[in-house]
Amino acid sequence: MAKVSAYQVAVIGGGVIGTACARAAALRQLHTVILEPGPDPAAASPASAGMLAAQIEPSDDLMLGLCVRGRDVYEHLAATLKDTTGIDIAFWRGGIAAAAFDEPQADGLREAAALQRQAGLRCDWLSGDEVRERWPGAAPDATGALLASEDGAVDPQALTRALLADARRLGASLLPRQADRIIITGDRVTGIVVGGETVAVEQVVLAAGAWSPLLEGLPRPLAVTPVRGQMAATPWPGETPPAILYYDHGYVLTRGAEAVLGSTMEHAGFDCRVTNEGLAQIFRCAVRLLPAVARLPVLRTWAGLRPVTPDGRPIVGPDPDVRGLFYATGHGRNGVLLAALTGDTIGDLLSKGSTDLDLTPFRPNR
Repeated sequence: MAKVSAYQVAVIGGGVIGTACARAAALRQLHTVILEPGPDPAAASPASAGMLAAQIEPSDDLMLGLCVRGRDVYEHLAATLKDTTGIDIAFWRGGIAAAAFDEPQADGLREAAALQRQAGLRCDWLSGDEVRERWPGAAPDATGALLASEDGAVDPQALTRALLADARRLGASLLPRQADRIIITGDRVTGIVVGGETVAVEQVVLAAGAWSPLLEGLPRPLAVTPVRGQMAATPWPGETPPAILYYDHGYVLTRGAEAVLGSTMEHAGFDCRVTNEGLAQIFRCAVRLLPAVARLPVLRTWAGLRPVTPDGRPIVGPDPDVRGLFYATGHGRNGVLLAALTGDTIGDLLSKGSTDLDLTPFRPNR
């Protein structure tokens, strides 16, 4: 096999996680290459809504703490990326409101709000009337809503472009080819096979999302499954101020002049087709949150494949048996939210072999 240039770090995957890891490695002056054959129509990053729903979606206290930490990186990162690349990632921190439509739902959200306040987080309970006063036309039959006022959103496509641009500014290279196999010699990584050629590398970061388990030569199976999320966009109704409204894993989000509606969670393999059933599910939730979308034209529809693990936690950190192999995958619905924090964590591991984040709950062999 022919050999191409040697690198200190190869990042497999050029989505939001991969570009964040590559930027972090390049910031630490490591000679880095990103292996990304091109945007797959099923990839999660470009299909994402970009929500920073740290206090809305976490499944347990561990993920709540991780997600809040991941969210809080973005205020500084947005300004930094604008300065270094000129790209505005549309960071918006206007809050996310999770609506309740009956008393049992309201009781659950009130309890969640109280627990979050006890943990020192900003979290408020809004009555149904307060919801409708704040966002005229929204959730007419809502009992109330939990308002996580520090949650928000970014534009995921702009974020990925900005992370890539900054990584390249810092010296990282982009190789638009697919990594076929990882080469392990003894107990350490020594290279990657790319289109029949060997790329000599000292360290590899696997950040290929739902496609991560498909890389040949891995020392262990990865419990990462593709889960399809279908989405749609309509114009944003002019009578309602910008908002992110959430209910039962569905949401309506303002992006520019549009309303982004999502999302399904379907085990459909690598099938990224949009279906009538999926769109019906999206619109049932969206119309309950913002009835005006029912009378507005559908501008476009799309779907992406999220990399989901059985316990809902990402796989982040070193392989326990193979030196130089690191994982940054399985982020599920939290890829954008956790991208910057994951990048910094991997960057520390690559450059100094340690990080201040306890990675035990995220190890690949858990």
